[in-house]
Amino acid sequence: MRQFTSVEALIDAAAHGVLDRLPGRGVAGAAIEFLVFGLKQGWACLFGGAMLALIMATKFWWPDHAWLARYDFLFLAALTIQLAMLGFKLETWSEAKVILVFHVVGTIMEIFKTSAGSWIYPEEAFFRIGGVPLFSGFMYAAVGSYLARVSRIFDMRYTRYPPLWATALLAAAIYVNFFAHHFTVDIRYGLFAATAILFFRTTVHYRVFRFRHRMPLLLGFLLVSLFIWFAENIGTWSRAWIYPNQNEGWAPVSIQKLGAWYLLMIISFVLVTFVHRPRTMDEIEPKPSPQSV
Repeated sequence: MRQFTSVEALIDAAAHGVLDRLPGRGVAGAAIEFLVFGLKQGWACLFGGAMLALIMATKFWWPDHAWLARYDFLFLAALTIQLAMLGFKLETWSEAKVILVFHVVGTIMEIFKTSAGSWIYPEEAFFRIGGVPLFSGFMYAAVGSYLARVSRIFDMRYTRYPPLWATALLAAAIYVNFFAHHFTVDIRYGLFAATAILFFRTTVHYRVFRFRHRMPLLLGFLLVSLFIWFAENIGTWSRAWIYPNQNEGWAPVSIQKLGAWYLLMIISFVLVTFVHRPRTMDEIEPKPSPQSV
């Protein structure tokens, strides 16, 4: 797996030209490592961050009677951003494929959930399927984009990673439960338990700048889910979509939704592993160089 696209490699080399001259130890070294961590996370969030910025901007500045509906603009903008990321080599074609799959998976779930009244899209749109504007699928794609890019940019390695077939079965069960719990028993707590059993011993090792760090993978899942939950609060505040209790005025998204995002994020993560196969620490790792950060 290549850590960077050709354009990212040029950016990385330029960054090394500055960072390599800075202190590598002590408080200053730790501060630089933290700064690079934040910059890389921001770069991994490029697509999702752009979408969230557009959602917020159109909340304030989109004309009420514009010839193009706000949702349609968001759809066309998301499509343009995705094509631009591929055209400018900010994303690989293999990543785009898994993002497309997650886009379709998310859109299908959106169609079902909106028909069940779980949430609604209060504005009109031309590009829509039923009550679901097509830009919504890109919000799921943003999660897939982040997970694919962060795995590559941080050169993630794993110890005691479970078999791929087991993670695929878990992801399939999670997806089915998102539909089935409307008609039968909700098994999400059993799915939480299954996730804990599968990944309890798994550690992710990631390179920031000069050093490798490690974290329990379950903690990483939780942190990503929390970030998505915060982003969803921004999305509903902008009325890009709303839950029934937000119809008369905005209220924070229930913390219970954190669990739903946790499970949905597992699906996305498993899809990404079929593009960026989980690698172990035993695999040969090149020595740090201007192309390895």
